[in-house]
Amino acid sequence: MSFDLIVIGSGPGGYVAAIRASQLGMKVAVVERESLGGICLNWGCIPTKALLKSAQVFNYIQHAEDYGIKVSKAEADFNGMIDRSRGVADGMSKGINFLFKKNKITVINGHGKLLRGKKVEVTDADGKVTTHDAQHIIIATGGRARQFPNMPIDGEKIIGYRKAMSLAKQPKKMVVIGAGAIGVEFAYFYNAIGTEVTIIEYMHGLVPREDKDVSKELTKIYKKMGVKVMANSAVQSIDTSGKGCKVLVKANKDGKETTIDCDVVLSAVGVTPNTENIGLETLGIHTEKGLINVDEFYRTNVPGVYAIGDVVKGPALAHVASAEGITCVEKIAGHHPEPIDYNNIPGCTYCSPEVASVGYTEEAAKEAGYDIKVGKFPFTASGKASAAGAKEGFVKVIFDAKYGEFLGAHMIGMNVTEMIAEVVAARKLETTGHEIIKAIHPHPTMSEAVMEAAAAAYDEVIHL
Repeated sequence: MSFDLIVIGSGPGGYVAAIRASQLGMKVAVVERESLGGICLNWGCIPTKALLKSAQVFNYIQHAEDYGIKVSKAEADFNGMIDRSRGVADGMSKGINFLFKKNKITVINGHGKLLRGKKVEVTDADGKVTTHDAQHIIIATGGRARQFPNMPIDGEKIIGYRKAMSLAKQPKKMVVIGAGAIGVEFAYFYNAIGTEVTIIEYMHGLVPREDKDVSKELTKIYKKMGVKVMANSAVQSIDTSGKGCKVLVKANKDGKETTIDCDVVLSAVGVTPNTENIGLETLGIHTEKGLINVDEFYRTNVPGVYAIGDVVKGPALAHVASAEGITCVEKIAGHHPEPIDYNNIPGCTYCSPEVASVGYTEEAAKEAGYDIKVGKFPFTASGKASAAGAKEGFVKVIFDAKYGEFLGAHMIGMNVTEMIAEVVAARKLETTGHEIIKAIHPHPTMSEAVMEAAAAAYDEVIHL
């Protein structure tokens, strides 16, 4: 079959690109070897949030008396939580199928591979091969759990994030390797329902790429929750020969070695792009460290072939892939989209408390040569946070002292992933610190902490 556009992969980059292309009048096909929606909808963003919500509800019940409510002792139904998560994912995948039908997008099931002459070869589950051509082809094949040679994922004792969402039995003890978003989210879930969790992180603390104040705060909170945190440490080996696992850990500073016994190890050391066996070499598409080289509109060095999402350089985030897909197809359609500003991409981690950030950290702003003003407002001073029983965390904002430019914001606390969009929009509109202060925020809300933090940066804070 012939199309205007073929998209290989139906994750948040691929399916969004396909729908936008259809809206722009293109005849579109999507090649998908698994479930519509890709990793995000089926094994990532959505089902993990369902698990985290179950853990949060369980935690609320355990602390019901703090809110003046008496309940009988609750028990975590691990399999029930897993089943709910899978049900949410299945529903979202069916929703993508509905959107494809609505937008007259053809779905071709199977593994897609690029051929010369703007063709895509698709091999389905039964081994049947079909070939399709298009004027334009977008590679949106996403990524998978990264593996280190000394801890290969076997799916039983050393697992990746997919298996962590579908274990048949709750482990008594778990070691999580890596303290980025995936690591701390799963650590929160399993700790909340009673698993003894140890996090091992090579860098200085939890969410180490966030602002250091946020990293320190989350590390302190997790330790208080009972999660053991071993920062500045590296895994030397994992012995899986016995019933469980023996994890040998070496401290970076003094070289001291510790052995940890656990039932299962979760490898959460990042993602690697799915760029193998899709025909890149056949077409001579340029890559660097496994990532496809593209320009600001996601064009590869081969005319008519594009790449978006986890297979290109940039943050491996669903909303980034979606934005790239829209930008890419709008350029193909002859529009004049603005290139994405990668310094204004929000990052969200859905542990409890949540973490959200955008723009420069305090350290990065100084390194970039800015003279800065920094304001911080703790949720202990927030009326809404006190009423909600969620006083942990703070909002930290950073402004250029000379012009008032909003350089960055870093938040940790309840629902801060819903608050960060204000800062993203403000930075897009080149809003200044004084304009944030004078923008009336509703009271009582968690979001007024953004205004209070801005006021603190200019020594005008009222409630602190």
